[in-house]
Amino acid sequence: MANPDLNALSLKELRQLQKDVTRAIESFEERQKAEARAKLEAMAHELGYSLSELAPSSKSGGKVPKYCHPEDPRLTWTGRGRKPRWFTEAIAAGHDPDDMLIAKRG
Repeated sequence: MANPDLNALSLKELRQLQKDVTRAIESFEERQKAEARAKLEAMAHELGYSLSELAPSSKSGGKVPKYCHPEDPRLTWTGRGRKPRWFTEAIAAGHDPDDMLIAKRG
């Protein structure tokens, strides 16, 4: 893998590189999820079930939290609707929203 000299790139080039890396990571994660889903579906089928019978989708109405408080993980937010006070206060205190993602903490 080529390591570009980041100091030689312009701001525009750095931002494009950042977008490209983010897109590549998302694509990689989606491929991994699809592979895992296919394996799980095959295992469920071998046992005579469908995957949806064994693990109902969270899209069926359940609200899954996306963010949690940086110091108190009992405080969560789904990322939808009005931002809770703890979230806006954490942002004001210098916390990055990405650092409060539950998936990153797991």
